[in-house]
Amino acid sequence: MTSYDRPTTDPHAAAGATSGADPAPAAPASPDDGGGAGREVTEAALFEAFGGVRGLVETVLPGLLFVAIFTVNKDLHVSAIAALAVSLVLAAVRLVRKDTVKHAFGGVFGVAFGVVFAMMTGNAKDFYLPGMLYTLGLAVAYMVTTLAGVPLIGLILGPVFKENLSWRTRNPGRKKAYAKASWAWGLILLGKCAILFPLYWWADTTQLGWVLIALKIPPFLLAVYLTWVFLVKAPPPIDVFAEMEAAEQAEQERTKALAKDGGGATTGRHRRES
Repeated sequence: MTSYDRPTTDPHAAAGATSGADPAPAAPASPDDGGGAGREVTEAALFEAFGGVRGLVETVLPGLLFVAIFTVNKDLHVSAIAALAVSLVLAAVRLVRKDTVKHAFGGVFGVAFGVVFAMMTGNAKDFYLPGMLYTLGLAVAYMVTTLAGVPLIGLILGPVFKENLSWRTRNPGRKKAYAKASWAWGLILLGKCAILFPLYWWADTTQLGWVLIALKIPPFLLAVYLTWVFLVKAPPPIDVFAEMEAAEQAEQERTKALAKDGGGATTGRHRRES
């Protein structure tokens, strides 16, 4: 197993997921070819990797509850506690159902950071600031890693499609697709920040909150769609897990064959000696 075939960790941090950042990926199966079946599997893989409908709900709901309550009563404490409580409930439901808790706990940490920051400063707008900073950092990471020749979306989705980092040296067409997708993510998130940060300084809490909620899903879906477009046009992934399994099986068969030949030679020698 070469260095570029080793599994990688997900570089998306959980913090800030519900207060301004975007959902982070998980892992399903790889597409089998570039045809219709490959398109369907790629679509399903991206849908699952970025949280699906449930992940989107868990990402949006705490922030939506915060701004809705604050719009009505202007009470920072009640709004913050309600947002944190609903994120904890969502995480608890996943634990009870024994589902993947990645997105739910990402929401808990994101809301917790926002709550602590807002409570410390006494400014309700600061509930959204950690997530906004996370989104900005993520946008920069997408662009910097692409310029460095290791596009972030490839690091994230490589294990999803069972190719790990093989695309870096063995599949240049797929590396190019990952680079395009990473640029798309970086520019879309940067555009989102270009809207939100001026509002953080000029707008009030409710205006910022509602705009942030409005910008939560559409840019994310656009980035996922562009990623899908680039990947379905790219060469299929190299399944390094299947390669490793085949190599291990071949090695086991070779070992058995050598043992069998060695045993046969020993038996023949004993017969000649007798």
